[in-house]
Amino acid sequence: MEIGTKPNRVSWKYKFGSMIITGLLYSAILFAFDYFSNDKLYSTYSLIFQGVFFGIATGLGFPLITEKFGGKFTSKLGGNVTPVLSDTEEIEISGPANLFRGIEATGGKLFLTNKNVIFKSHTMNIQKGQTNIQYDNIKEILLRKTAKLIDNGIRITTKDGKNFDFVVNEREQWMQNLSKRIKTDL
Repeated sequence: MEIGTKPNRVSWKYKFGSMIITGLLYSAILFAFDYFSNDKLYSTYSLIFQGVFFGIATGLGFPLITEKFGGKFTSKLGGNVTPVLSDTEEIEISGPANLFRGIEATGGKLFLTNKNVIFKSHTMNIQKGQTNIQYDNIKEILLRKTAKLIDNGIRITTKDGKNFDFVVNEREQWMQNLSKRIKTDL
């Protein structure tokens, strides 16, 4: 079973807000250049036009391009990620994920097998490799926010005190599936 492989659609409300904020910030930066320059660089109409154009390009253009082509790129990138398994181990659930290794959010795939939680990175990372966490070594699983803002994180704490911070899509499904497999009261 694959979890979280459908691309997330950006709502029009978010696109519109992004369009306004980026357009205003871009215009403010151009205005600051103009203000502190000895020469007049931009007219007021030019600042407004450039801000609106930049806002539309970033608020509408980038999300549309990402929705159209991003899925093809990420599916090719993570499509050939397969973990090294023991002889009696079988993959039961998988899906795209990031694992924080220091300051790097290493991209790859998260797997739930009949024995372990496995994270395997894809090739487009600085830190590559596979991380195995045995179910009987898991002390607790917590929901967390990425950057203290976005509800898409899970923290697995092991009995030896190590924390593994993951970013996943559909984290409630991951939590349910993890909770079924570990032998502690969460």
